[in-house]
Amino acid sequence: MEIFKTLKFLSIVLLCFFLIIYFLVISYIYLNQVGLVFHSSRLPKDYKFDYQQKFEEINIKSFDGNILNGLLFKAEHSKGLVFYLHGNAGTLETWGKIAKVYTSLGYDIFILDYRSFGKSEGEIENEEQLSKDISIVYKSISKKYTENKIIIAGYSIGSGFAAKLALENKPKALLLQAPYYNFLELSSSKVPLFPDFMKKFSLETNLYLPKIKAPIYLFHGTADQLIPFDNSVRLKNLLSSNAYLYPLKNQEHIGINENESFQNKLKTILE
Repeated sequence: MEIFKTLKFLSIVLLCFFLIIYFLVISYIYLNQVGLVFHSSRLPKDYKFDYQQKFEEINIKSFDGNILNGLLFKAEHSKGLVFYLHGNAGTLETWGKIAKVYTSLGYDIFILDYRSFGKSEGEIENEEQLSKDISIVYKSISKKYTENKIIIAGYSIGSGFAAKLALENKPKALLLQAPYYNFLELSSSKVPLFPDFMKKFSLETNLYLPKIKAPIYLFHGTADQLIPFDNSVRLKNLLSSNAYLYPLKNQEHIGINENESFQNKLKTILE
C-alpha cells in the first residue's frame, strides 16, 4: 500500500511540475508572440532612401496619432497602383528594391512599413490595431487613384492583411505571394499546444477570399518550407473561376518578386 501511495504522490508531483512548465511556456509565448510573428527593425527619422527611380516618401497619421511611413514609386506613364503589404521582416530600405518590377510594367507601387518598422512609429499590439493602420493608409493613398485601377498585394504575413483589406474595399484585383490558408492554423503548426483564444493574430484568409469579387492571383513557391505550397492549393480549391494559382517551381519562401516566372505572369496580369 505504501508503494502505491508513494507512486500516486510522485505522479501528482510530476503532473504539477509539467503543468507549471506548460504555464511558463504558454505565458512566455503569449507575452512575446508579437515579436515571434513580426521581426521589426527601425530606421532613423532622418534616414535618406536611395533609389534611382522616382519615388515619394509619404507619412500618414494613424488612428492613435502614430505616424506611418511608406514609399510611393512612380511609373513613367502610370496605369494604376499596386498597394503592397510586405512580409514580417525588413524595411523600406530593402523592400523598395522590388518597386522596379512593377513600375517597369506601368504601375505605381506604394509599400508601407508597418508600425515599429523603418520610420513608422508605435508598437504592434494585435491584428485589429494593424488592420486599422492599413485601412487608414489605404484610404489616404487611394484618393490619388480610382479604385478600379488599384491592385492590392500581400507577401507572406502581408497576404492575410491584403485579403482582409480587399474584402473591405473594391480593388481591381488581389495578388497574394506565399499566402497562408489560415494564420491560426499555420501558427498551431509552428507552436503546438498554444491555445487559439490566446493568439493576437487570426487572419483567416480562407474566410475572406470566397467573399471577394475581384480576380485573385495566388503565387507560391513549390519549395516553400515556411508556408508550404499546399496552403495556396487549398485556397484555390475554395474559390470559383475568378481565382488563379501559379506554382513557382523550386521557389523558396523568399525572393518571389525576383522570380522570372512570376515576373512573366505579372506582366500578363498588369497589361
